[in-house]
Amino acid sequence: MSEQGAVVMPQNLDSCWVCFATDEDDRTAEWVRPCRCRGSTKWVHQACLQRWVDEKQRGNSTARVACPQCNAEYLIVFPKLPVVYVLDLADRLISKAGPFAAAGIMVGSIYWTAVTYGAVTVMQVVGHKEGLDVMERADPLFLLIGLPTIPVMLILGKMIRWEDYVLRLWRKYSNKLQILNSIFPIGCPVPRIPAEASPLADHVSATRILCGALVFPTIATIVGKLMFSSVNSNLQRTILGGIAFVAIKGAFKVYFKQQQYLRQAHRKILNFPEQEEA
Repeated sequence: MSEQGAVVMPQNLDSCWVCFATDEDDRTAEWVRPCRCRGSTKWVHQACLQRWVDEKQRGNSTARVACPQCNAEYLIVFPKLPVVYVLDLADRLISKAGPFAAAGIMVGSIYWTAVTYGAVTVMQVVGHKEGLDVMERADPLFLLIGLPTIPVMLILGKMIRWEDYVLRLWRKYSNKLQILNSIFPIGCPVPRIPAEASPLADHVSATRILCGALVFPTIATIVGKLMFSSVNSNLQRTILGGIAFVAIKGAFKVYFKQQQYLRQAHRKILNFPEQEEA
């Protein structure tokens, strides 16, 4: 009997562990002993094993397949075809390099989007003509490094929840701030201290931070034009508008959070209504 997978004749009427047929059922079938198994799983038809390997590889001819019993890896060889070998090697290299190329394209797209956003923000805050003049006079390397940091800094700034710190300080020292406490009753006693949700507990807060940070320069420009129209400088007007918007929004947010806090602190759970007897 051959040891390399040629036509072999197993002795003692061994059966194929895939189709359970013996040599007497089909004397022309090609047999193979592909692993370390002994006994009834020692021999298998070449054709049956090929179908079983196809099912395990699922179209990936380079995937490794092992015996389900002894875990020995099957030795699979292919005909020597140089053109197919070269093309198969190129395909595998492309498949391995694909994720890295996709990641590079993604990072590059995000980077140039950040550069474009930074340039638009500079022209919006400083003024269209003034912004173009500033960017034309600036060092290109400085622009390539500085412009993408604008959206990053806006997002990081948006993540600073200064309203929470103000609210905690107000609750702590409310007894010493009687005038402000009479206007905004933040420091009133509560029957219990409710649990507060994490600011980034869900994806909605994260997307809100992202959108709010990126739209902030536009809002600051609009508020600056509405509230500080007498200021001639576009930059100063936008800065004042941004400060005013942050202050007004923060005051409303502090008041809203405190009302939610009081609402949670004074909630009650009712008794279960008893059903009337019929």
